[in-house]
Amino acid sequence: MVMILYSYFRSSCSWRVRLVLALKDIQYEYQPVNLLSGDQLADEYGSVNPMNQVPSLEVDGKVMTQSMSIMEFLEETYPKPSLLPDDPFQRAKVREICELIGSGIQPVQNLAVLKRVAALAGDEARRRWGREAIERGFGALEPILAASAGTCCVGDTATLADCCLVPQVFNASRFQVDMSQFPTISRVHGHLETLEPFQAAHFSRQPDCPPELR
Repeated sequence: MVMILYSYFRSSCSWRVRLVLALKDIQYEYQPVNLLSGDQLADEYGSVNPMNQVPSLEVDGKVMTQSMSIMEFLEETYPKPSLLPDDPFQRAKVREICELIGSGIQPVQNLAVLKRVAALAGDEARRRWGREAIERGFGALEPILAASAGTCCVGDTATLADCCLVPQVFNASRFQVDMSQFPTISRVHGHLETLEPFQAAHFSRQPDCPPELR
């Protein structure tokens, strides 16, 4: 398969997909889309992704969008190593964590929402909005992970849940969230940071990351 990933280095949704690609050792072409410059709003990219968002994944000329559907596609197409547990309850738990982050936290503090908050109420309100959205979501996620985590979100093997967690913890650091409130999230994140695929997918190692952020 020939794969092209349309990505922005600091997009948490793109980061999730990069993590799956890294964990499964899938080769792909990286096509940067600069969200701050408005590349996603250009007609050319709109023909790829009508929502004008990243990521998009082109596979042999066919395009799919939305990070979770892309991640599930990669799991089904490249089943080894599996990023979903064999046990049905644990599989559901992985998807629960993914949905909590992907639907309950990230969209509330994404770039488009924050720009709108800033336009209506100013930069300080934007920062407070982002921080409070993450703290509220992590307040729900912490007890879930306390019950499910080993070294990773669910047990001791990296899953799709871990691919969602790492970018969201980075967002928390950007909004100066006090992570001492969330010891399990912090512990799991600390372990994941030591794994080579998670290092390879980090924003600082992407070709469109500015030199000063590497």
